[in-house]
Amino acid sequence: MRRIAIAVVASSMSLSLAGCGMLGASETGADATPTRTDDITVGVLMPEETNTRYAEFDYPIIKRKVAELTDGKGKTDYANAAASTEKQSTQMQRMIDDKVDIILLDAVDSKAIAPMVQKAKDASIPVIAYDRLAQGPIDGYVSFDNELVGEVQGRTLTEALGTVSLADKIIMMNGSPTDPNAAQFKQGALSELSGRVTIAKSYDTDKWSPEAAQANMTQAIEAVGKGNIAGVYSANDAMAGGIIKALESAGVSAGDLPPITGQDAELSAVQRIIAGEQFMSVYKPYPAMAEAAAQAAVAKVQGRDIQFDALTRDKVDSPTTKGIPAKLVTVVALKKDNIKQTVIADGIYKVSDICTAKYKADCQALKLN
Repeated sequence: MRRIAIAVVASSMSLSLAGCGMLGASETGADATPTRTDDITVGVLMPEETNTRYAEFDYPIIKRKVAELTDGKGKTDYANAAASTEKQSTQMQRMIDDKVDIILLDAVDSKAIAPMVQKAKDASIPVIAYDRLAQGPIDGYVSFDNELVGEVQGRTLTEALGTVSLADKIIMMNGSPTDPNAAQFKQGALSELSGRVTIAKSYDTDKWSPEAAQANMTQAIEAVGKGNIAGVYSANDAMAGGIIKALESAGVSAGDLPPITGQDAELSAVQRIIAGEQFMSVYKPYPAMAEAAAQAAVAKVQGRDIQFDALTRDKVDSPTTKGIPAKLVTVVALKKDNIKQTVIADGIYKVSDICTAKYKADCQALKLN
C-alpha cells in the first residue's frame, strides 16, 4: 500500500475528475455511452449502526453524488446490516435479484461475504469494496489509508505522553477481528508503539462494541492498576466512550484521565476532545471518500474506463485478489487545536452542534463560539 503524507489540515472536499488527473474528461451524464444511460441503480450496503457515520455522512453523500452525476436519473438502494453477516448476505442477495447495476459494499465480515461477491460477479454486477476490503472478485476499492490511520493514532498518543519509555504502560483496544481494517489500524499503531512503550494489555473487540470495550477496560484496570496506565489506544470513538466509562467507574476523575485515542470524529468524541476527556480522534474526510466511491461506481457502470482508472490509481491486495484498483484517501489527526479547521470547516458539524450548553465553557476557551 502506498504511503500518503499526513494532512495537517483537511483539504477541500471537492473531488473533480480533473483534479484526479482526468483533464478533459467529463463526469456529466451527457457523455454516457448509448448502452449505459443515466438511469442506473447503485446498491449501497453498510455494515453496522453503532457508528453513526454511515447513515449521517457516507450514504447521504453517495446518494447525492450519484444523482448529480446522472442528471437526477440515477438511484441508490441502501441497506444496513446492523453488524450481522447473515443479514448482509440476505441484503446483497436481494440486490442481485433486483438486478442493481453495481454494488458498493462495506462488509461486516470481509471473508464471509466472499461467496456473495462471487454471486454478484456471476450475475455481471460489479462490486466495489467501500471502506473495508472485502474478499472475492471485487472490481475496485475505495477507502482511507488504514495503516496510516493507526500510525496517526499511535504517533499522536506517544506525543501526548511526552518523553516515552518502556516504563509507560499502554492498553490497546483494537477493533473487530472480522474487520480487515482493524488489523491494518493495529499494524499501523504498533509501528509507532512497539519498542517505545509497553503494551500491558491488548484486546480485539467483537463488533466494535463500546460495551465490550468497557468490559475489557475494566479487566485491564484490575490487572494493571488505574494509576499505572499511561495511555489507551482505542481504535475508534465509540469504544473510547466505553473506555472512559470504565476509567470513571474505577474512580479516575475527568481531569486525571490518561490520553485516549479514537477514530471517526463522531460528535460525542469531538465534544469529549474539547472537554479534555479524549485526547484525539482521526478525522477521515467522508465527503472525499464517499464522492470518490460514487464517481467510481457511475464510471464503472457506464463503461468509462479512463475515468475509473484515473480515480483508482492505487493498487491493493486481498487474500483472494491481487492488484485491485483502489482510491486511498488521506486522514487527519483531530485534536483541540484543529477542530475549527477540520470538521467545522468541512461542514461536518456546525459550532452549534458541538457547543451545547454542557460544553459552552470549553468552546469559549477554544474560541469556537
